[in-house]
Amino acid sequence: MNKPRRTSLLALGALALALTAPAAVAAAPAQAETVAPLQKALDDLVKKDKFPAALATVQDEFGQERFYTAGVGDLKTKSEVPQDGRVRIASNTKMFTATVVLQLVGEGKIKLDTPIEAYLPGLVRGKGGDGRRITVRQILQHTSGLPDYDEIVFKGFPKSLGTYREPRQMVDYALKKKALFKPGKSWGYSNTNYVLAGLIVEKVTGRSIGDQITSRIITPLGLRDTYWPDARDKGIKGPHPQGYLATSPKQPWMDVTTFDPSSGWAAGQMIGTPGDLNRFLFALLNGALLDPAQLAEMKRTVAAPDFDSVGGARYGLGLGTFKLSCGGFAWTHGGNAPGYTTRNAVTKDGRAAAIAVTALPVTLKGAKNVEKALDTALCD
Repeated sequence: MNKPRRTSLLALGALALALTAPAAVAAAPAQAETVAPLQKALDDLVKKDKFPAALATVQDEFGQERFYTAGVGDLKTKSEVPQDGRVRIASNTKMFTATVVLQLVGEGKIKLDTPIEAYLPGLVRGKGGDGRRITVRQILQHTSGLPDYDEIVFKGFPKSLGTYREPRQMVDYALKKKALFKPGKSWGYSNTNYVLAGLIVEKVTGRSIGDQITSRIITPLGLRDTYWPDARDKGIKGPHPQGYLATSPKQPWMDVTTFDPSSGWAAGQMIGTPGDLNRFLFALLNGALLDPAQLAEMKRTVAAPDFDSVGGARYGLGLGTFKLSCGGFAWTHGGNAPGYTTRNAVTKDGRAAAIAVTALPVTLKGAKNVEKALDTALCD
């Protein structure tokens, strides 16, 4: 689960493939030219693409925020969508994990071009890959060739959503599959890469990846609505819309707000808000979390053909890019988890936006329209 692959979001089967806050201002009336395009985009996600709810937070280059919602927060009670509510941010977790790894690189505890065998001796052995031939850089960049473990997440679905899994269990499952390609020879998104990155962090620090993300990123940045769920913590704390899942456009929505997030782990376990995602990404790209050398490494990208629906996307170390309709590109990631899809990005001049919908898309058109809403937020 939790992949942000922008072309592979068709219901459950696609999910198995995908696996100091600034001052805020209220949004202007819907008819105002600067607000209408994004509000209309969210309204269309609900009315035309049938998402139960959509919410967005946009931050301008001066740090001011605007909030938008559409739909209902709960299909049963018809409650309002909480403004900047908490959602499962899924694969956006990878940006946090990569940031911690790069901080440890700056501290001399990890080397990017050292084989992962040096940190996890004997762990990565199998049809899926060999840790003696895969570097830390390659797992952060998704150029390792390691296959994903995503099928295990949905074996026995929907009961499987309540199953707790250990990180090494997921790695072992992936290693039984055939490697995607030889290390460094291509690009292929795999949650397995970031489970291994989390295990490396724990090995070199002696502390859990969740503790490291909290102490190194969440607390210093004051991300009050972002957190790493405790072991077997299946709910979402604080104001949040319910999350839903359907296997086809004709199927009724299933409430999947509550489930065990352990299968995401360092690749996709976190919970947060669109506003906190904006603040994190803005801080990251402006050097608040990484020294210049490590930030430069993070921004060294390679072609990532399946990372967006437009084409031309590239991926660095836990951070990608996509083209904007108004010209140029934005730094991005995004994430998919049962019940929630998020798309978020920040531009070179400091504009940031994050969009969340409370389901995985059940059509390709719906998936693309979530991306278009993000482009609208940044370009209009």
